[in-house]
Amino acid sequence: MTNLALNGAPPRATAHLDDAHLGDIIGAFGTIARDDTGTRPNWRRKLMTLAAIIGPGLIVMVGDNDAGAFGTYTQAGQNYGTSLLWTLLLLVPVLYVNQEMVLRLGAVTGVGHARLIFQRFGRFWGAFSVIDLFLLNALTIVTEFIGITLGLDHLGVPKVAGVAVAAVLIVAAASTGSFRRFERFMMVLVFGSLLLIPVALTIHPPAGQIAHDVLIPGLPAHGRLSEVMLLIIAIVGTTVAPWQLFFQQSYLIDKRIGPRFMAYSRIDLWVGIAVVIVGGVAMMAFTAAAFAGTAGAGHFTDAGAVARGIAAHGGRLMGVLFAVALIDASIIGASAVSLSTAYAIGDTFGIRHSLHRSPRDSIAFYLVFAGLIAVAAALVLIPGTPLGLLTNAVQSLAGVLLPSATVFLLLLCNDKAVLGPWRNGRWLNLFTGAVIAVLVLLSVILTASVLVPDLGAGAMLWILGGGLGIALLGLGVQQLVAPVRAAPIDRTGRDDWRMPPLDTLAPAALRRGDKLWLTVLRLYLVVAGGLVLIRIGQLALTHQL
Repeated sequence: MTNLALNGAPPRATAHLDDAHLGDIIGAFGTIARDDTGTRPNWRRKLMTLAAIIGPGLIVMVGDNDAGAFGTYTQAGQNYGTSLLWTLLLLVPVLYVNQEMVLRLGAVTGVGHARLIFQRFGRFWGAFSVIDLFLLNALTIVTEFIGITLGLDHLGVPKVAGVAVAAVLIVAAASTGSFRRFERFMMVLVFGSLLLIPVALTIHPPAGQIAHDVLIPGLPAHGRLSEVMLLIIAIVGTTVAPWQLFFQQSYLIDKRIGPRFMAYSRIDLWVGIAVVIVGGVAMMAFTAAAFAGTAGAGHFTDAGAVARGIAAHGGRLMGVLFAVALIDASIIGASAVSLSTAYAIGDTFGIRHSLHRSPRDSIAFYLVFAGLIAVAAALVLIPGTPLGLLTNAVQSLAGVLLPSATVFLLLLCNDKAVLGPWRNGRWLNLFTGAVIAVLVLLSVILTASVLVPDLGAGAMLWILGGGLGIALLGLGVQQLVAPVRAAPIDRTGRDDWRMPPLDTLAPAALRRGDKLWLTVLRLYLVVAGGLVLIRIGQLALTHQL
């Protein structure tokens, strides 16, 4: 694949798989010409550039506040008040670091996450990343349609008609052959997520208590520690999900954003993080205020019951706004998760995969997208479908698979052939390594709690403490055996540096330690994933009986 010549210069080979990924940046609020390499001398030009760039980070973050997030945040508020608000603040650096690394990979390489894993780590890990993404995303989309049905039920809209309209709307918005139209559709939904703000202002939870609980960590005074820890893990799982990595990287490539506009893409990401955190804080706070002192306090069931509680406390209109926001968030989530899967399939099999193309020009790409939506909508409407079991399966599998996604993200961002002058520095690696260690430990606790429902708080604390001790011991041994003395990275000329075609790169040079950790990761995934699947099978049999 080669670029067209610019200003008479010879074409330069790139790694892009689809010609539609090359050309002008076309966003919801503006366009940047492909040959626009000029500076932005004033604030007006800078704001116009940001308006054209904004989208990938904002959409992926707002999509994170989907149906699962609505359920998790409102559960925390209804059962434990605002005492867990601090968890959202702690997740800010994790969200930024993970998605900023993905942002760099997309802008610099022009290749999706799944294909990079295939090419740099082999067929096993490539197939694993695509298959687990496909299965997990399919289950996640079902939970989005569960959220839609809960919102429709509160509004008194017939479920079959409402789900059908939502499914058709999602597919139609992506199938126009215009990237700009799809992004504008998503931006309308992003603005719709702001409906949570009037709900919060009307119910007006105490601002002083919110500020205290956001800034000062603490645990609920009344509540089993094991249940609180599992809820914290659920908050992490619903805020940091594997599909986000695949979506933002591929969507940014489809929007044709390169390294030159990296700074604007980072602002886009920060705006998205701010919106998602404000939304999470608002949901937890106004749910806590709505249920405080009522019989429903401490007895969360689902987001539909939360809507009724909000209506009882703040008036019918507030309940309606919450239900509409829930449907809005579920549509954003279903669109983004389905698109991340279609992008990954297209990237893996080398088929055309761009929203700039019409369905006639990229039938396989759109069939994957529409098929996931259709199956999820049908499952929700089939009587007797174990929706609760599917929701539990999503949470469990996401917890197991997230650490592996972050491990590959870190390895790719240290691959000199892939990112060149854009690769990670030492301190970013140390922080990301610590995040991975915590994610693995939380994943182990989640897996253990699925297998042993009565797992106590003491066992959870032993897992956390023992795991952190092993991680620190391993780091110390590694430093003794092979101290890391990373040479400074030459960042000059990075604005114009792009990864060459993948077939021209030398094979990935994995260190002995990297291979060891990949072997451990493979063993962990086989054991943990297998045990979770067995437990899900047992629950399914119980449900049938």
